[in-house]
Amino acid sequence: MSLRILIAPSGFKESLEADEVANSIEAGILRVLPSAQIYKAPLVDGGEGFSKALVAATGGTLHELTVTGPVGQPVKSHFGFLGGTDVKTAVLEMAAAAGLRLVPRNVRDPLVTTTYGVGELIKAALDAGAERLLIGCGDSGTNDAGAGMAQALGVRLLSADGNELGRGGGELAKLDRIDLSERDRRLEQLQIDVACNWHNILCGPHGVARVFGPQKGASPETVEKLAAVLDRFADVIERDIGMDVREMPGGGASGGLGTGLKALLGATLHSRYDIVMQYLEIDTLLAEVDLAITGEGCIDRQTPRGKIPEEVARRAKEYQVPVIAIVGTIGDGANLNYEHGIDSFANILETPGTLEDAIANATELLTDAAERVMRLILVGQKLK
Repeated sequence: MSLRILIAPSGFKESLEADEVANSIEAGILRVLPSAQIYKAPLVDGGEGFSKALVAATGGTLHELTVTGPVGQPVKSHFGFLGGTDVKTAVLEMAAAAGLRLVPRNVRDPLVTTTYGVGELIKAALDAGAERLLIGCGDSGTNDAGAGMAQALGVRLLSADGNELGRGGGELAKLDRIDLSERDRRLEQLQIDVACNWHNILCGPHGVARVFGPQKGASPETVEKLAAVLDRFADVIERDIGMDVREMPGGGASGGLGTGLKALLGATLHSRYDIVMQYLEIDTLLAEVDLAITGEGCIDRQTPRGKIPEEVARRAKEYQVPVIAIVGTIGDGANLNYEHGIDSFANILETPGTLEDAIANATELLTDAAERVMRLILVGQKLK
């Protein structure tokens, strides 16, 4: 009987989308086992590829437009409408307007990057007749807690002298009060559901600035500035809106965008897999396969905190299916993943090289790594 294999990876941030990762892994497997029965379920977690995946899964439509990018320059973006729904549901991802991929490496500064374009995406969906919004949070290049997004929709963030704040997380240091009186009226009757990482919170030692700020270009000094302005934002939200967002589950998602969506637009935050798996069900496939292969750009101590490989492994263990992760890099604390259902992991890099080279050659490197993994599995089958 041929080996039955489920390929269920995430995308590789700033490199390949999840379907491209799955196709590359499949090519490597088939080099070794051309008779393998392969099932592909590329997964998204609210970050890059979220809208396209859900549109494809439901037979919906995709709409392209240009919005303000995270560094203030126009960027090509998109949103979609799900198919087969009674309520006209628009789906969008913040990464398509304010993702890390859209921030050039030489200008990464989360004190100045903005989510303004996310607000423009929401406005475009409303203009197109959306009755419900489904928003994916992930892969962000910002740390403004959704301030820019809210401003694009008419929310006024004011300094003590009554002036509107500029764009970027650093501007929140001047925040004195929040005025919702000119917010887009259409939001009042709109259902907004947000798929986010439930582990990410806004403030404190494990707040979003300290955990993810360095990934977005923040120096240690900048990290502390960001943490301070988010504390300030939380204080003003509690005073003006009556909501304590400091340790709200999901409030730290996408540089605090979860907080902005909840407090300023009235959204409901959901654990991202509660949303995603409504449309991208993999349990049926796991019940039918002998092996699951997942993957992500980097496996480390953050992976068990709601990343796709951990979710695949958790579900696979319910069916006693072994799990291998093929990853771009292996980071600190990667061995913790053995305690969360991942049986083995393999790095795609064959020799030392630059990140730029790895990104440029990711397809070939993934395929070669999958081939090596399968050859090791065959060796294991021959052991007695």
